[in-house]
Amino acid sequence: MTDPHYTTLPPWPNAYPASGASATLKRLNEDFSVTELPLQPPSGTGEHLWLEVEKNGANTAFVAQQLAEAAGVQERDVGYAGLKDRYAITRQWFSLYLPKGETPDLTRLQHPEFKVLGQSRHVKKLRPGDLQGNRFRIVLRDVAGDREAIEANLKAVASQGVPNYFGAQRFGHDGGNVEQGRAMLAREIRVRHPKKKGIYLSAVRSFVFNEVLALRIQQGLWGQTLPGDVMDEAGRPTGPLWGRGRVATTDQAQALENGVAERHATLCNGMEHAGLDQERRALVASPVDLAWEWPQADQLVLAFSLPAGNYATSVLNEILRTTEPERHGEEASSASDPSMPSSPAMSSVD
Repeated sequence: MTDPHYTTLPPWPNAYPASGASATLKRLNEDFSVTELPLQPPSGTGEHLWLEVEKNGANTAFVAQQLAEAAGVQERDVGYAGLKDRYAITRQWFSLYLPKGETPDLTRLQHPEFKVLGQSRHVKKLRPGDLQGNRFRIVLRDVAGDREAIEANLKAVASQGVPNYFGAQRFGHDGGNVEQGRAMLAREIRVRHPKKKGIYLSAVRSFVFNEVLALRIQQGLWGQTLPGDVMDEAGRPTGPLWGRGRVATTDQAQALENGVAERHATLCNGMEHAGLDQERRALVASPVDLAWEWPQADQLVLAFSLPAGNYATSVLNEILRTTEPERHGEEASSASDPSMPSSPAMSSVD
């Protein structure tokens, strides 16, 4: 069977009936607030200086560059756990490798798009994925539609979670990273840059996972455990992050996953030969402490936390349809995808 070209992303199905409602997302930066939840606080001693930074209108890579320049270090000596939205107000941690000399007071750094809230020493550099998760506060404006339908979906999400899809931002503009990844794995193009190769492999791997999850929902299996499923530590069924090795599932679950792999043979065979090992990811994302309020009739405010690797867009998509203001220039990276992979083997850390 010959794989299709991946020029557009398919319309992956929702778990719950569409509310028919719509809203504007991120009209203002303060409408999308994200606070990173670190794995641990800095210890107070060590060769690395950890900085808690609040940024507004800047992307993570730009802030890292500015911090490196202010501290007089190379950009490679700056670490962070994940990428955060440009068009948002976000709090996240950065680390600087400063083993010798006096510690600069970077809380005095003045910049219109970010500020250093605090700093402390630690023994380790921050690396992609070094976070528990993220806390979100999202203001949805111009809400139009049936409030009862919105509330019904909110209650369903709170009690049953949402499909743990990788967000569209993982796949690049119009899903272009998947097609580039296919061409790379089919040896139609050569990708020499390790970071770019990692982005394409991550997109391909995420795409296959989403296809497995989508098929389960299409077959009416949302919220169900299949014979042969592999469960995670929380007792939730998992889907495949494709790579070398035998599929961990058996019976009905394995048949479903193998069927998806056959449809996307170029992608799956290529990942097996690209140094990726089979891993698993929960099919359900469960927002923690989901709360909402209606300050105005056309305004809905949501607050919730998600573990690392889960996407806020997966929550929003199950509640209503959102649109963002048109912006020219640089695309925002996702706050719900807080760590774009730095190596081909990393699967996710939104």
